[in-house]
Amino acid sequence: MVERSLTVGIDVGGTFTDLIAIDPRTGSVKLAKVPTTVDNQAIGFMAALASAGADPASLQALVHGTTTTTNALLERKIARVGLITTRGFRDVLELGRRTRPQPYGLRGIFRPMIERELRLEVPERMDADGKVLLALDEAAVAEAAKRLLTLGCEAVVIHFLHSYINSAHERRAAEIVRALWPNEYVTAGHAILSEYREYERGVTAAVNASVQPVLDRYLRRLRTELSAKGFDRDILVMQGNGGTISSTLIARTAVNTVMSGPASGVMAAAYTGRASGHPNLITYDMGGTSTDVGLIEGAVPQVSGELELEYALPIHVPMVDVHTIGAGGGSIASVDSAGMLRVGPESAGARPGPICYGRGGTEPTITDANLVLGRLNPDKLLGVDHPVTLDHVRGLIADKVGTPLGLDADAAAAAILRIANDRMAGAIRLVSLSRGHDPRDFALFAFGGAGPLHAAALARELAIPTVLVPARPGITNALGCVVADMRHDFVRTVNKPLSAIDDAAIARIYAEHSEEGEATIRREGVPVRELRRVHSADMQFQGQSHILSVAVDSPAIGVEGLRKAFAAAYWRRFGIELAEIPPVLVNLHTAVIGVRPEIALELLAAGERAPTLTAAQTGERRVWFADGWRATPVYARDRLPLDAAFEGPAILEQLDCTTVVEPGDRVTQDKLGNLLISVVASVT
Repeated sequence: MVERSLTVGIDVGGTFTDLIAIDPRTGSVKLAKVPTTVDNQAIGFMAALASAGADPASLQALVHGTTTTTNALLERKIARVGLITTRGFRDVLELGRRTRPQPYGLRGIFRPMIERELRLEVPERMDADGKVLLALDEAAVAEAAKRLLTLGCEAVVIHFLHSYINSAHERRAAEIVRALWPNEYVTAGHAILSEYREYERGVTAAVNASVQPVLDRYLRRLRTELSAKGFDRDILVMQGNGGTISSTLIARTAVNTVMSGPASGVMAAAYTGRASGHPNLITYDMGGTSTDVGLIEGAVPQVSGELELEYALPIHVPMVDVHTIGAGGGSIASVDSAGMLRVGPESAGARPGPICYGRGGTEPTITDANLVLGRLNPDKLLGVDHPVTLDHVRGLIADKVGTPLGLDADAAAAAILRIANDRMAGAIRLVSLSRGHDPRDFALFAFGGAGPLHAAALARELAIPTVLVPARPGITNALGCVVADMRHDFVRTVNKPLSAIDDAAIARIYAEHSEEGEATIRREGVPVRELRRVHSADMQFQGQSHILSVAVDSPAIGVEGLRKAFAAAYWRRFGIELAEIPPVLVNLHTAVIGVRPEIALELLAAGERAPTLTAAQTGERRVWFADGWRATPVYARDRLPLDAAFEGPAILEQLDCTTVVEPGDRVTQDKLGNLLISVVASVT
């Protein structure tokens, strides 16, 4: 009998699938990084296990971060979905908030999640207080379900007006439809999001239904393949809120896996920051296709319930607040018709990938620019099919970017990096300065396969004093899967002035949330160390449309406690008091968290260390920096002495990424193997 000891995290990114396997009893760590198989992510998933030599029969726990649902939405490779809604409201999902794809003019294209001919109406009506104005026409519901089936719908959404306050009609309609529907893909809107705002709630439910079959088929296939190799436990799946959930439950609420991948990286950053004494972090995850940035304060990631994945696609479920831009290692650089250099958002992806991967790519990318400028070692690139020469890469950069701009290959590559860095610095400003946070009060947590290549330059641009590069930056998202806790989020709309609510009602809602979350975690059967509850409230002043999230210390906070907490939060955010306007309690939120066993991060830095810095040096090469070319020492990062301290310039190479230390920056290493780069302020 194979002994189960390995805890494995696997994150599927746009370019690479990353794996980390930790055996806490022996202290061993296994890593793998294989190309993502876009058409069927399960192939890359199994290939990562094989590459790490991780026998599925030996796995104690397996946690998976996936981009399946996010990619399906962005590419619109989704199920055909029908909608059954209140008579007179079939067009809510299309009318939205009367915004436009482009702020100015009448340009832009918008496709609703569900086509109009698949949106059917039935007689029923609740008022805003949950009172029945018109009884549900059950025969009309059954007829609508049959019609949607004849129209080829695979999934269906039931979305009735004001069901967040009284779900009786939605629940009964769901019973009728499930008796007729040939599969389990029936979504009742209130079960996904019990929150007011019919448009956002309807779109969220429609997103859930559209990706539910896609995710369910993928996870079923994955479970079958793992079972055939001896894995007889459940897969845990990362959610966008930063927590994990059983794969057998997540298909019902598939919308919660949107942004699963970026969330896992932020959770790893929070875990590492807490362990290393850096609780305030700006996370910077640069992968192959995109860059994700987020903010962590007090070792707690920011969580938002108002993600808009793209125009007119609001997804109002709790998710780690991450801002994404199309600037990754594979982002394509080109000169537009106006003679301007553009970098991204188009990406070379996993196939064909950057030119230097030798898979047929011919368009210059950020990775190619880093290679030409000596920041990457051409002999240590991962995922190369057919090696190409450096002259070949340089020639294509010169031809497609340099010639139109009147630059040689090196200057063109430098320009590509400058434009990319400007875009990424802008993304960091959006999660910090634009929200009232001074970047100088944070450390920049750089990870992803390409993040440490650019981190020091970005920190200098933003006056961030410290860059923290974790021990295994290229597989940080996979680490996030390993350290993430179980998490379930609940919301209840109240939408009443505080003066119309009593303390008992608030405590009752929070108690119901906690009870439901604890029952769900028990049903999943995953061992947890303890249960935690995180409460919050959405509030606004009467007459306002803007909602402010308020942290709630105790479920017994009561009306007066909420009033004071809201006033304090409003003052912090806007610097003003509005004591004469009555506050309104819009929603109450609870996150029930099952804390999983801790992982010792020291294991990631274990290995044979060189006795001196000189002994860890593997060579020297010419590297381009802002002040020109420099002869730069190259070190094997995993052989650096733990007490190493030195000044840049330097290149630090390891299996999963390369770190660039710029001239004058000071490097130290902590006991967990994290690199701490003290950034020298730029001279202006």
